[in-house]
Amino acid sequence: MPPAPDPIVPFFSGAITFGFLVAGLFFLRFWRKTRDGLFLAFAAAFVLLGINQALLVFSGIPVEERSPLYLLRLTAFLLIIVAIIRKNAKG
Repeated sequence: MPPAPDPIVPFFSGAITFGFLVAGLFFLRFWRKTRDGLFLAFAAAFVLLGINQALLVFSGIPVEERSPLYLLRLTAFLLIIVAIIRKNAKG
């Protein structure tokens, strides 16, 4: 019989997911005030990171770096990089 999973792991994963989504909402609020595309990109990236974290918990994938869910994280970071490059190119 395999050992019971540690209940603290899903708890902290939920807290991390919540943190990502709250950060996304903060950036969305900043975007609504300024209409700066950088804030919108950060909001979208943090929402993607939150979705990625939640899906990892629910799917039970043991090695996340080898799963297709890793593409969500890659997309989030690419969004941030592209938004920063666009912001610096304008200024």
